[in-house]
Amino acid sequence: MSNTSEIVVFVIYLAFMIGIGLYFFLRSKNAGEKEYFLGGRQMGPWVSALSAGASDMSAWVLMGLPTAIYALGLGQVWISVGLAIGYALSWIFEAPRLRSFSIVSGDAITIPQYLTRRFRSKSYALQVVCAVIFLVAYTVYAAASIKAAGTLFHTVIGIDETVAMYLAAVIIIAYTFLGGFSAVCWTDFFQGLLMLAALLIAPIFASTMITGGNSEIIAQTPNFFNPLTSWQDIVSGLGWGLGYFGMPHIIIRFMSVESQKSLKKSAAIGISWTTLILVFAALVGIFGRQLLGYDQEIYDKNLVFITMVRRIFPGVVSGILLSAILAASMSTADSQLLAAASAFSSDVYKPIVRGNKASDREMLWTGRMVVLIIAVIALVIATNPAAGTIMSLVSNAWGVFGAAFGPVILLSLYWKRFNFHGALVGIVVGAAVDILWLAFLSGTGVYEIIPGFLCGLLAAVVVTLCSKAPEREVEELFDKAIAYKEE
Repeated sequence: MSNTSEIVVFVIYLAFMIGIGLYFFLRSKNAGEKEYFLGGRQMGPWVSALSAGASDMSAWVLMGLPTAIYALGLGQVWISVGLAIGYALSWIFEAPRLRSFSIVSGDAITIPQYLTRRFRSKSYALQVVCAVIFLVAYTVYAAASIKAAGTLFHTVIGIDETVAMYLAAVIIIAYTFLGGFSAVCWTDFFQGLLMLAALLIAPIFASTMITGGNSEIIAQTPNFFNPLTSWQDIVSGLGWGLGYFGMPHIIIRFMSVESQKSLKKSAAIGISWTTLILVFAALVGIFGRQLLGYDQEIYDKNLVFITMVRRIFPGVVSGILLSAILAASMSTADSQLLAAASAFSSDVYKPIVRGNKASDREMLWTGRMVVLIIAVIALVIATNPAAGTIMSLVSNAWGVFGAAFGPVILLSLYWKRFNFHGALVGIVVGAAVDILWLAFLSGTGVYEIIPGFLCGLLAAVVVTLCSKAPEREVEELFDKAIAYKEE
């Protein structure tokens, strides 16, 4: 049943997001591709940290994860544990070096561009392979975000779910299309604050309304409070953390930070924000089960957070808190669209199609057109009833990215001997094993990112050792990046 106050809040919130995109569009009409795709490397610590977190925490953290814990119990919290560990390690060990290496490697503005320049290669093979993976995986990922926004609009406002998905896609396209990376980061910043507030407030208020014990929950779900359910749940949950090392739309934030000094502050903010988000998302699931009891419809439609908020708070407050789901959906989708667009326009269109002769204006509009095309395809996937759940779509895309790029990025930052051939094979093998495991061995209960990551790592190391060592200038670039200091 719709609530007028909630609808008014939603409209104001969406207008605010579009306003940010319009502001950056008017402010940077004559900006180049570095400004559009990387914000000119001028992102402050708060914006970069919350933007990285918000672009990661899609609607699954407000809908999928709490509902899984609500229905199945604490055996699902290992995903939160794995993500918290992986996110912290990526900021500590990957972020500082990736920023330095990307600057030293010809001021690279995309992950494929960085990898190619890191090895001083004249081949476009790496860029093309990366761009293909980006386009496919990000389209699936963006579909999950659009689907989540549609579910929210349908549940809260009562409009048709397909129409709601179209509306969400239009809003996301608008501010990404107009404002580029800066607009995406600033909208993500505000959305990150909103998500944190919603996840802090909802379970705290819910805990004060819970009465009685947990005997009914234990009778229905005997292992609800037992986190040690199976080794597959534990290993697969922890395996989610591997995704952070190769998630392009997240690690590109590391490259955009204004200085190495700001990077340390960003790390502290980002790790703290993500840990709080994951802890309180789990509490939503636990308190939601205690407050609401088990309801199959809540489980089927991922509605535990929505139901909890609407039961506890009046319309205006619930509208603000439920806007956090829109924030989660949009903050992920916009980053994915921009990362895919930058990969195609900067790494395929400019060097291969235009022979590096494209003007800044041409690059900007090429990127915008790619944003539009990918969003339309993602919308088609999202509106298809057979596309799968929000969580399954996110899981599939996350696995491909982590397996394909995680091992290669880490090796490029820490292994001087690592070469172009090892990187290319590592990406292909990691992605292929991940997809094949999903298709044929998902019944093992082991998340496909784990075998994909390990096989990609092994392939990259073996091929590197069996092929010619990198040229002297590549080794010198490695040394220069390690010794890099701010000017």
